[in-house]
Amino acid sequence: MLKSAETSKKTFNDAGESLNSNHWKTMWASMIGYAMDGLDMMVLSFTLALITVSFHLNSAQAGFISTITLIGAVIGGYVFGIMADAFGRVKVFTWTILIFSLFTGLCALATNIYMLDTFRFIAGLGIGGEFGIGMTLVTEVWPKKYRSRATAGVAVGYQIGIVLATLCTTFISPIFGWRGVFLVGVIPALFAWWSRRGLKEPDMFIERQKQRKSKAVPIKQLFETPKKTGTTLGLILISGVQNFGFYGIMTWLPSMLSNQLGFSLSSTTLWTILTTIGMIVGIVIFGTMVDKLGRKPSYMIFQVCAAVIVWIFFQQSSVAILFALGAILGFFVNGMMGGYGALLAEHYKTEVRSTAENFIFNSGRAIGGFGPFIIGTLSLKYSLSYSLGLISGIYILAALAFLFLIPETKGVDLD
Repeated sequence: MLKSAETSKKTFNDAGESLNSNHWKTMWASMIGYAMDGLDMMVLSFTLALITVSFHLNSAQAGFISTITLIGAVIGGYVFGIMADAFGRVKVFTWTILIFSLFTGLCALATNIYMLDTFRFIAGLGIGGEFGIGMTLVTEVWPKKYRSRATAGVAVGYQIGIVLATLCTTFISPIFGWRGVFLVGVIPALFAWWSRRGLKEPDMFIERQKQRKSKAVPIKQLFETPKKTGTTLGLILISGVQNFGFYGIMTWLPSMLSNQLGFSLSSTTLWTILTTIGMIVGIVIFGTMVDKLGRKPSYMIFQVCAAVIVWIFFQQSSVAILFALGAILGFFVNGMMGGYGALLAEHYKTEVRSTAENFIFNSGRAIGGFGPFIIGTLSLKYSLSYSLGLISGIYILAALAFLFLIPETKGVDLD
């Protein structure tokens, strides 16, 4: 299934190490799509305080809006991942964009919390399919030498979406409220759908489709041996840690800065931009580090550093220190997103790769989806800063998963 570069001389990823326009077009389209995921998710985070006031919610109810979105993403990830392996990456990729753009816009028309939760759930269905399909496209098209760097480029898109969400909230919400922010968020999402024009299916996918006798996706490949089962469970665990930490922190941190520490909207916006810059730098450096140093050591270094910085960050109350540490927090906590697309792709065959990417990462979302709800619930009894600081310990679990369960896959050829 996974063949070393030394023993495999004729594979799709060995067919040429130089980059061409199709490589870049595939990466840019996937990056734009993932940027819209970031816009959609973070618009909710940045407008959560306004929604809470509008619908008279407590912190647990407010946190559940994020959780129900992520539950939708999990289900959508499973369904659309399987569909992409059966019917084609590009076609299903486009459907996911249309679904979450339409229902993001409909959120602006919600008249009560139940309607908003419903729209967020359906939008989540589209969001869930986006990650695994886009990452699968890039890993199957790009040469193995640059595989992690390419998926890091896609992951940067999410951070661009965070910046767009910040700008939308800053300039639109004071005039049109949270509903106006959701409505405007549809426009770039439709642009992402438009960017899919002209994309073609990866050669290795087309070849495998010719050999298949059935559209059924062999999901059992994810658990076909005890070793493979351990790998799959380990990958789900680290994906769960990644999602729990990111969504738990980024959903509630703006509220903590505003309500507990008295940050103004402009100060919160500036902090978010600085932290996002740290995330982008972290993703780019991590993508290069993973290609050069290897998967296991790179992830373990970042996970231990993430545990340390999360604990230190949430012990602070000084505005200056929080601004200084924000970029470092983003660097380590989200820098690891630069390697997930390649990491997940390298453990599974082409006929099940999109399914595996979405099943594993969205199972992680299922775990991480409870992050905002758990933090919101804890904050009913404890401070937000204390509740968020508890996230530190989960990164040690992820480092242990790499140590004991997940094999090194640097330099493998995709089968």
